[in-house]
Amino acid sequence: MTLTAARPGLTDLGPIAQLRAGRLARRLPQLFLGLVLYGVSLAMMFRGHLGLAPWDVLHSGLIRHVPITIGQAVVVMSFVVLIAWIPLRETPGIGTISNALVVGFSADATLAVLDRADGLPLRIALMVGGVLLCGLASALYIGAQLGRGPRDGLMTGLARRTGRSLRLVRTGLEVVVVLIGLLLGGTLGLGTVLYALAIGPLTQLWLPAFTVDVRAPASRSIRNREARVSEPN
Repeated sequence: MTLTAARPGLTDLGPIAQLRAGRLARRLPQLFLGLVLYGVSLAMMFRGHLGLAPWDVLHSGLIRHVPITIGQAVVVMSFVVLIAWIPLRETPGIGTISNALVVGFSADATLAVLDRADGLPLRIALMVGGVLLCGLASALYIGAQLGRGPRDGLMTGLARRTGRSLRLVRTGLEVVVVLIGLLLGGTLGLGTVLYALAIGPLTQLWLPAFTVDVRAPASRSIRNREARVSEPN
């Protein structure tokens, strides 16, 4: 008889439990790699100039009226969103604060070395590459299991308080931020549609490979004993 190992799943741990879960030597580098790549993906779509992710439509509109960079707008809006966590009673973790800072800094650093693309084929390549990279980056930082990003926490908090589905709450939030971004002059286009359609399936595709197992060591020991017992003689 052969025992099939269970896949590690996502957990909902508090800030202290996230650290006590262990495997930080893998989880922390994976978290920061994911966040850095997320910022790179934002910059790629920004330089492609064919549309941005919904929240980035808002960020791109904001920088038309306030003398800040797109990365700084990401950081500012992240902390504005975190204020909304207070009445929702969401608890930030290491990944939450890191997300609020690293993505914006990474985006600005990438934009400093990545020029705007000339020619439609290169712009399309930046747009598609940005969406693909964003899906991979999302799987990396979510799979590290070190806390939700500010916008994800807003979504889950609203879903919990209103009793609505995550899909409905996410769609509602993204429609609102896109409309506000458009009113501010933000960048909406084909990339926005592609992102909306592809980011969920892409993240789901890569997430199993990067989800770190943080289940209790005792449970692992039990599974190991069961596996030995189940091995053929």
